[in-house]
Amino acid sequence: MRIRQARPDEARALSALVLRSKAHWGYDEAFLAACRDELTISADEMTARRLVVAEDESSGEALGVASLEGRAPDGTLGLLFVEPRVIGLGIGRALYAHVLDTARELGFERLTIDSDPHAVDFYRALGARSVPGGGALPRLLVEPPPRKAWVRAWTRGPRTVQLGNVGEFQAQFGELTPLARRASGHYSCLAALGSPHPAAVVLPVTVPPGWVELLCRQLAWESVEMYDGLGAAHTDDDAAARADTQAAEAPPPGLAAAILARPALTRRLRGLGLPFVPWGHTGPSGELSGEPLPSGALRYESKSAANSLFRRLAPAHPAITVPVQRTAANRREAARLLLALVRAGTGGVVKTEHGVGGSGTHVVRSLRGLLPVLRALPRGPLLVEDYVADVADGMDVADVTDGSAPSQGDSPRDLPSNVPRDLTYDGLVDTAGTVHDVGAARMDVADTAYRGATVGPGAVPDRAASIALRFGHAVGLELAASGYRGWYDVDFVTATAGRLAPTEINLRLTGPSVAFMVKARLDETRGGDHLVRSLDHIPLGARLPNTELIAWLKELTGRCTGIGAVLVPSIPTAAFDPAPFLGVLLAARAPDRLDAAEALVRCAAQDLGRIFAPADGIFAPAGGTSGPAAPTGRAV
Repeated sequence: MRIRQARPDEARALSALVLRSKAHWGYDEAFLAACRDELTISADEMTARRLVVAEDESSGEALGVASLEGRAPDGTLGLLFVEPRVIGLGIGRALYAHVLDTARELGFERLTIDSDPHAVDFYRALGARSVPGGGALPRLLVEPPPRKAWVRAWTRGPRTVQLGNVGEFQAQFGELTPLARRASGHYSCLAALGSPHPAAVVLPVTVPPGWVELLCRQLAWESVEMYDGLGAAHTDDDAAARADTQAAEAPPPGLAAAILARPALTRRLRGLGLPFVPWGHTGPSGELSGEPLPSGALRYESKSAANSLFRRLAPAHPAITVPVQRTAANRREAARLLLALVRAGTGGVVKTEHGVGGSGTHVVRSLRGLLPVLRALPRGPLLVEDYVADVADGMDVADVTDGSAPSQGDSPRDLPSNVPRDLTYDGLVDTAGTVHDVGAARMDVADTAYRGATVGPGAVPDRAASIALRFGHAVGLELAASGYRGWYDVDFVTATAGRLAPTEINLRLTGPSVAFMVKARLDETRGGDHLVRSLDHIPLGARLPNTELIAWLKELTGRCTGIGAVLVPSIPTAAFDPAPFLGVLLAARAPDRLDAAEALVRCAAQDLGRIFAPADGIFAPAGGTSGPAAPTGRAV
C-alpha cells in the first residue's frame, strides 16, 4: 500500500468509496442520500483539500482517502474513509499518520475532526481528544506533536534505507563463529526498525511473508521495499538442517558487499535518493552510501579504548566512577588477576576487547566460578576489571573503583534507591558533527547477557537519567572529534554512593535504539508519551512455520490491543529454530498495561507447547509438519 496525491479523474470513484465506507456503519438509504452532496468529492477541489489516496500497489485499487483542509496553524481533517473490506487492516491509521506528517511539515498546530460517531474511538486511540462544538457530529481535536530534533537529525527527511549489516559490522573486529553468524542474522531483523519510518530494508536473512505487512499495520507505515535473503548462509529453507551444517559453511559476504555485488539492486537503492542507515559502519556500507568514515573513527568500540576515555572524562563528572581495568596477555594472567580480586572480597569482570550483547563478558565473584569462566574465554589478550558493587552487594564503591571523590555538579547521593542496575544512554552524532541526546533506558540484563530494554516516562529515575545524559553527551563530543558519525550508546551499571559506572561504548544501532525509534513513531502517530519495551528473546513453546507464526502474531496483536498495548514483532526468523524464540517490542501509555502485555505475550508463547503436539521429534502444527515457507526475495 502506498499513499499518493488524488487525481481529478478519480473524483467519482473516490466519492463512491466514501459513500460505501459511510454505509458500512449501517446507515439507511435515506440517511446516505441526505449525506451524498456533503460527501461527494469534486474534481476541481483535489489540490485545495489536499486529498490523498491509499492505493494497493499491485492492483492500483483505491483503498482509502483522506484530506487535510484549511490554512496553518489551524486546519481540519475533512475526510478519512476506508474501503469497507479493508477496515481494520491499518489503512486508516496509515492515512491518519500521513495527514499528521503533512500537517507537521506545513506548520499546522491543530486539526479539528468532526467525526462519525462510530469513528470516535478510533481517533481517541490515536491521540485526539473530544472538544465542544461540531453540531450533530462529535468534534475532536488533535495537535500534531513536533518531530523530535534527534529524529530529524537521524533520518534527514521523512524516510530512510535500512541495512541489517550486523554480521558485517561484527566481523570487522574478529572472525565470527557459526553460532555468532546465525545470531547476527536473526538480530539483523531489528534493522527494519532502525528508523521511525523506513522506505526500504535490506536483510541477510529471509523473513516470513506477512511480517513487513504486520509492521506497516502496527506502525502506520506506507509501503516498504523489503530485500531479504542476501546472506548466503541464511537462505536454506530447512532450519534444522541449516543448524546442523552451518559449521561447515564458509562465512557469507557482508551485507553491504552483497548489495554492491548486485548492480541492479545498488542502482535501485541509490535511486530512492534517501539516506542509507547501516546497523553499523563498515567499509562497504560507506562505499554504498557515499559517506565513509575516516580511519580510526570506530576505535572506541574497543572496550579498553572506551575505558581510557571514561577515565579521562570522569574528573568533570563527580557522579561517575570508572572501574579500574587491566590487560591480561593470556588466560593464565587473567586467572591470577581475578583470583586476587576474589580473595580481596570484591570480585572481578573479565572481558574480550570486542563483543556484543554481553558476549565475551563474565562476572567472577567466587573461586568456584573462576574455572568455568576461564574455559569459556579465548586465549587472550583479555581485560580484567574490578566488579562494581551496587547497594545490594553492601560494598563500598571506593574499594572497587578508582576512588574518585565527589565534588561539585551532580550530587551522587541524590540518586533514589530504585535506580535499575543496568542503564544505557543513547545519542547520535549527525553528519555535521553535532551531538544529539536521545535518552536513557533501563536494560534487562541476565548475568551479563542483554535481554531487552525499556524507554519512556519513568523507565529511568530523573536524577540517574540526568547523570547518564550529561556523561553520554560528553562521550559524544569526543566521538565527533574522532570523526565518528552515527548512532552510539554508553552502557552503565549503578554503584554504591549513588554513582554510575560506564562500562562500554557501542558505535552502532542496538536493541534500546530500536525501542527509541518505535517510541518516536508511536508518539507521532498515536499521540501521548509511550513506554516501549524491547524483548529480544521470548522462548516459544513450539516451533512455528511461517504461516502459523504470522497467523498467531496477528491474533496476539489483537489481544494486546484489547488491553491498551501495541505489539510490534521485531525478530520473526527464529520461530522454527531447534530452540525457537521471538523478539517483540511492546508499547503502552501506562506501566501496568505494559507489564500486562509482557505477561500476556510470555504466557501465550509458552502456551504454544500445549496447542501444538510433538511430531517427528519437533513441535509441529496439529494438522501437519510443514516447514517454513520458501524465501520471499523481494517483497513490497
